[in-house]
Amino acid sequence: MSRAQSPGGPRSSSDARETGVDAGDTGIVWTVVVGGGSGSRFGGPKQYEPLDSRRVIDVSREVAEGCTDGVVVVVPAEDAQREGGVAGGVTRSASVRSGLAAVPENADVICVHDAARPLASAAIYQRVVDAVVAGADAAIPAIPVTDTIKVLDRAVSVADGDLLGSVVETPDRSRLVAVQTPQAFRASRLRAAHANETDATDDAALVEAMGGRVVVVRGEVANLKITEPDDLEWARRHVARSSAGGDG
Repeated sequence: MSRAQSPGGPRSSSDARETGVDAGDTGIVWTVVVGGGSGSRFGGPKQYEPLDSRRVIDVSREVAEGCTDGVVVVVPAEDAQREGGVAGGVTRSASVRSGLAAVPENADVICVHDAARPLASAAIYQRVVDAVVAGADAAIPAIPVTDTIKVLDRAVSVADGDLLGSVVETPDRSRLVAVQTPQAFRASRLRAAHANETDATDDAALVEAMGGRVVVVRGEVANLKITEPDDLEWARRHVARSSAGGDG
């Protein structure tokens, strides 16, 4: 079966994908893999760190290529030519917009995925795309929150000292979820949401703000976002166990 193509060669929606998303009734599905950050919290560009014999960004790209009709990879501007991708922007939202500009106009569904989540499965892609095809404007994977969450009286910064603030609210944990990627969108809705160049921590928030219907599907605990060096070590162990036939 043929694989997904780069922006220079979009494949026909009649072509079968290798895994995951059923091409039958989904229309044309593309993915923007966002890896344009500098990795300030990690201490360097984490997307280029080795996961096994492949780098983090390579694994994220390969999964997207196996699940959708085309993939655009967004990386720091200085790396775009080397990586065969497009140049990212100053913010995550700006990087997504750069990727969107390279997605063909005939795409029906667009997924946005963080390169720093290399363990996203084909099943997650299937769930979010199916939900959009079923009528949602956006579909996001999430897992239940297991910790008690407190709302503070001020924003928390990594530069803060030991005292972070005072508690003003304790929300009901049973209604809270931790959101992951890939997130899928009706293409026209995602493009409209980014038209005014607003920034947000995820794209679903932009669609939500314009009145779009955002649904939540089941995510996976293993779909960890690599933020700290310890996260990378956990992901490497998980991949090694999976390769050895373990249960992860």
